[in-house]
Amino acid sequence: MRKFLVLTVTLCSSSFGLFAQNKADERLQDAARVLHEIMDTPDKGIPQDLMNKAYCVVVVPGAKKAAFLVGGEYGKGFAVCRRHHAGWGAPAAVIMEGGSFGFQIGGADTDVVMLVMNEHGMKELDKSKVTLGADASVAAGPVGRTAAADTDAFMTAEILSWSRSKGVFAGIALKGASLRSDEKDNAELYGQPMKNHDILMTPTPVPAAARPLITELDRYSMHKDNADRTQ
Repeated sequence: MRKFLVLTVTLCSSSFGLFAQNKADERLQDAARVLHEIMDTPDKGIPQDLMNKAYCVVVVPGAKKAAFLVGGEYGKGFAVCRRHHAGWGAPAAVIMEGGSFGFQIGGADTDVVMLVMNEHGMKELDKSKVTLGADASVAAGPVGRTAAADTDAFMTAEILSWSRSKGVFAGIALKGASLRSDEKDNAELYGQPMKNHDILMTPTPVPAAARPLITELDRYSMHKDNADRTQ
């Protein structure tokens, strides 16, 4: 009987781990889908030149209202940064908390996309937690292929952010929201405990589940070195 109970617990634990892994994999697929849908409508999406210049991209698919956060949001997603001369790196799992942006565009499930536009913002992102507007400046990003990307907000903000709810896509400032490392999802994706710094700043192999997201990033952004040379 004791052996049976041990076996049952082991199987349940393994099943739970597999279920959690699948959940993380599904979020990666959702992140790839969200990015594709936004960028596939360039007249209403993120300006191409901003994608080309970005150091990192954060995608949080389906952020939700959180009852335990007053006026706040809660969502899980991924951050991906460029490797020097080697394209996009492996994704690091993040949890977004706080802020109060959902009510501004309907309050339903909200997809969030952020571009990190300079090296300081990238270094803040690899910390265990970063508060937008405090640790890194944030501004609403412009929308549309021909949108002016040389505005004061773009020139000074370290992070540009957008959100989509009920089909409405708009730039929106996420001041007060925070991003923190999701070490549980990182462990599930990589098979061992990993901090966001270790994933974003080292040549960590890209897991198979993340390849669709990396493919979308490659599709909608040129290599940053090439983008810099065109300026």
